[in-house]
Amino acid sequence: MALLEEPTDTRALTQQRFDRMTLGSGGDKLGPVSYEGLPPGPRWPALFQTVATLRYRHWFHPWLFTKYGEVYTVRLMPKGRPLVFFTRPEHAKEIFAGDPEVFHAGKGNAILGPVMGEHSLLLQDGAAHKRARKLLMPAFNGQALRTYADLVSAIARDEVAHWPADRTFRSLDRMNALTLEVILRVVFGVTDEQRLAALRPRVNKTVNVSPSVLLVWTFPALHRFGPWKDAVQNQVELDELMYAEIRERRTAPDLAERTDVLSRLIRESTGDDALTDTELRDQLVTLLLAGHETTATALAWALYELGRDPELMRRTQAAADAGDADGDAWLDAVIKESLRLHPVIPLVVRTLMRPTTIAGIDLPRGATVGPSILIAHARDDNHPDPERFDPERFLGHNPPTNTWIPFGGGVRRCIGAGFALMEGVAVLREVFRQVDVRPGGDDQPMVRNITSVPEQGARIRVRRR
Repeated sequence: MALLEEPTDTRALTQQRFDRMTLGSGGDKLGPVSYEGLPPGPRWPALFQTVATLRYRHWFHPWLFTKYGEVYTVRLMPKGRPLVFFTRPEHAKEIFAGDPEVFHAGKGNAILGPVMGEHSLLLQDGAAHKRARKLLMPAFNGQALRTYADLVSAIARDEVAHWPADRTFRSLDRMNALTLEVILRVVFGVTDEQRLAALRPRVNKTVNVSPSVLLVWTFPALHRFGPWKDAVQNQVELDELMYAEIRERRTAPDLAERTDVLSRLIRESTGDDALTDTELRDQLVTLLLAGHETTATALAWALYELGRDPELMRRTQAAADAGDADGDAWLDAVIKESLRLHPVIPLVVRTLMRPTTIAGIDLPRGATVGPSILIAHARDDNHPDPERFDPERFLGHNPPTNTWIPFGGGVRRCIGAGFALMEGVAVLREVFRQVDVRPGGDDQPMVRNITSVPEQGARIRVRRR
């Protein structure tokens, strides 16, 4: 494996990635899957079940749970493969503890392959995943997180200082802008304002990809037309900027002193096992897609919920003002409860590479299985009075294992979980040191591509303290 991989034709590389990683491009070699003996589920056509699972999840998941019980099956496009949902914590434990050579997570995330790339941590399995995780882990350990916190706080402080007072605005929009800045400056390590200005719209267009573009990744030929052609062109332009940043960073005279994630990855992956330019690009895009809108959404919901409860808001302000370990523990509990009550991602999936038994149910090779995050977080036997926003659930302890799973679990637990929580605490601290938050209207979750976001943007009003 070459240490440096200089892309000479970014457009060709990007187009090849789209063509090679499209779901209908021949990469699925698992063959047909038998439905005999699988848990019950709706008998609708696979297309209808796919649309319901992806687009109407906030109705569909609870309906399935109510109608079919704690384990149920849906069929998904493009080939009607079974997806078996599990909803009890002991089921999640079995799946998360399963042999990673059997329980493949990468195939379940394949819909993002054309954007993330084949080297993405989320798409790899087996030895390739183990290698990538080992190389990425030092950039997300406790010591590294502490070095990022000050810059995250500074970015948040500047963002909140520009919020309009006594006027209703969409907190989701402001949190998206803030977390994007964190990704570009703390993760990518970009400091040049001209390059930041070029990256922002292209990153936003990548994150804001429409569901229609996601669905047609089963048809490679469409990438030459209309919005799908635009998606490829945006990726070409983003890739060009990212490859330029990677090449320049490798030879930066201050590389040894830089603390951003990209610089750490370059500095700490050396020798024959070093990350190539393409691998770095794929991992950076993965961190972008996994850590930008997800964190922004959790923060927006937190502001929305705190604004609706003056007592909780006052307690959060006191925690922010304290700036000590106890105060940070409360802020951490707030962001965790936001992730519980308003899951950004609906489920965690694994594809079975050989016949396997889960919860006493024999499942065939090729079936996809996964705990429903939506149901796990909403079960009253997991979380009493689950519709209530109550950070106390997380203060000084965590709920029982596998009842709170926004970051998945096992060896595939999100590598950026610690970063997301650190960022959430830092942002909430800066917000509540500067402003009082008031509600700006009711809201409810809405599906936006693979994530769920506040339909009205989690509107709030603020007043300077």
